[in-house]
Amino acid sequence: MQTVRLLPFASRTGTGNMAADDAMLHSASEFGIASFRMYSWDEPTLSLGYFQSASERPSEIHWVRRATGGAAIVHDPATEITYSFALPPGKDWQPPGESWICRMHYAIRNVLATFGVNARSVLCGQEKKLEPILCFQHQTAGDLLVNGRKVAGSAQRKHKGALLQHGSILFRQSTFAPSVPGVLELAGVSVNPQAFMNAILNAMEWKLEPGDWSDVELALAEKFEQEKYSSDEWNLKR
Repeated sequence: MQTVRLLPFASRTGTGNMAADDAMLHSASEFGIASFRMYSWDEPTLSLGYFQSASERPSEIHWVRRATGGAAIVHDPATEITYSFALPPGKDWQPPGESWICRMHYAIRNVLATFGVNARSVLCGQEKKLEPILCFQHQTAGDLLVNGRKVAGSAQRKHKGALLQHGSILFRQSTFAPSVPGVLELAGVSVNPQAFMNAILNAMEWKLEPGDWSDVELALAEKFEQEKYSSDEWNLKR
């Protein structure tokens, strides 16, 4: 069983969270360090997909552009949890076959089942686009549905063969995205986020070993936040 560094749970700004994920990806590509973390957001924040136009975003919420593709997600600390991991290049970490999106979503599905929530994966050919902007109104292969609506979605980016994947699990509806129901509305089950996080850590395929950010990563994350994710050049590039 492979060992993955488990970074501490933390709440950050939108720019800080995206910079931290970018620093994890750098460590995976340059130093072969595999990392996993779960995190929250200091305030409700919309993360815009890399290829989306900034003009399409809602105006009443803080926002940041992700380095990953896909559609926009409303990250409301009162209603969802975000996870991310970065894996080094090579078949040992990224074996051919089923994608890590599906593998991660299977783990989320199995954990939801322990709370009495029945979720299923979207299959190829079952994709739907219910609305143009929000990720949870897009149903793509591998996404998790409860009673026909999406409750978990993920996105990826690669750098020098290393993989960054992050995603969101929606426990209940946010007032900032009233068109998107969560697990509570869809299944009538209130899932405790802390209990869910503990269960997910036990459901992962790796041996998770608690660790912390290195000084190099902290400096790099600060650089990414200031020079990239806080800049109009990055956020308004489309």
